[in-house]
Amino acid sequence: MQYDKPSRRALDPIETASIDELRDLQLTRMQWSIAHAYNNVPAYKKLCDEKGVHPYELKTLEDLSRFPFTTKAYLRDAYPFDSFAVPMNEVVRVHASSGTTGKPTVVGYTQNDINTWADVVARSIRAAGGHYGDKVHVSYGYGLFTGGMGAHYGAERLGCTVIPMSGGQTEKQVQLIQDFDPDIIMVTPSYMLNLIDEMERQNVDPEKLALRLGIFGAEPWTDEMRKNIEGRLGIDAVDIYGLSEVMGPGVAMECIETKDGPTIWEDHFYPEIIDPNTGEVLPDGEYGELVFTSLTKEALPIIRYRTRDLTRLLPGTARPMRRIDKITGRSDDMMIIRGVNVFPTQIEEQILKIPALAPHYEIVVTKEGNLDKVLVKVELTPEAQSAPQEPVSNELAHHIKSVVGNSTKIEIVPTGALPRSEGKAKRVFDKR
Repeated sequence: MQYDKPSRRALDPIETASIDELRDLQLTRMQWSIAHAYNNVPAYKKLCDEKGVHPYELKTLEDLSRFPFTTKAYLRDAYPFDSFAVPMNEVVRVHASSGTTGKPTVVGYTQNDINTWADVVARSIRAAGGHYGDKVHVSYGYGLFTGGMGAHYGAERLGCTVIPMSGGQTEKQVQLIQDFDPDIIMVTPSYMLNLIDEMERQNVDPEKLALRLGIFGAEPWTDEMRKNIEGRLGIDAVDIYGLSEVMGPGVAMECIETKDGPTIWEDHFYPEIIDPNTGEVLPDGEYGELVFTSLTKEALPIIRYRTRDLTRLLPGTARPMRRIDKITGRSDDMMIIRGVNVFPTQIEEQILKIPALAPHYEIVVTKEGNLDKVLVKVELTPEAQSAPQEPVSNELAHHIKSVVGNSTKIEIVPTGALPRSEGKAKRVFDKR
């Protein structure tokens, strides 16, 4: 299918629909999605039965609040494929994100799901100011992480030329940006700052680049960072939002004409804000935890998924669909390190694999320049006090890199050097 430039191609009809039309579509799709999950995912049926609620009871959008939440633990317990609502021979793609126990949470896609995902990312790029014929440099990681391939397929769907660079190799990235002259870059904002530093080190003149637009996501970032990037590189910087469990990138996208928070593509993803402590649904405009229900996903319908992201819902501006405010934090202990979700328990698991290390540790997160740095302080067991430390340190760093995906610095300290707690141990010291 050919996609024209915005000047010749109208918005998707739903992007100009009335609120009433949008709500009618949401209700029809929500009724299908909940019934699909209930009838085909035994774990979800069990949740509903325990709560005493049935899909036929969903007669209004407000009735959604009667249905149970799903969480990362729900997906973890279904590892690897028990959360899927279709046979495996209908699943054409599998992605995964980190789980709290080290096991990933697995997500699957039918061909229709892949098409929908490509469509919403294409819509997102267009809303950001991209169009048919643009060259898009993708620096999100490829693989089980949804960022790289989500951006890739969406850009191709829009009719763009994709440069699938993935992450790392900073000097080469800068060289290719000069040689291939992309119009758009899709990357985490912190790595974009690193690329800008390298450009400045190489005396690259931003005015000589075709680059005009940066679509940044996978981690929270501030308006101050937006100003820094736009001022130093002379581009527009806009925010894309998504998470693997709900679809991947493209759940919401900031529109270029307003730059006032990502617009949720509500024809596919229904948002709620809840009190993270009570689960009560809060009215639009109040801060709380963001919850999503998928409306069109076939392989992995996700109902009332607790994202743990803290934000609020705002009225639509560039589109009739609602927006989310900047993510203010998370309601759990997850760290986001260079766009990768990291839990303390993941690091703890790697520590406990090594007999010479005791289960007493601290994680110190700092920012050096534009990149996150992680220091893990860990104690030796009393029996290992005289053992060489370097092999142990190298082994732990290797385990963490293999499982989490980020490099860490290891500091081994003597037994008893780290503080003890009589209550909940404080493991993470985020100094960014």
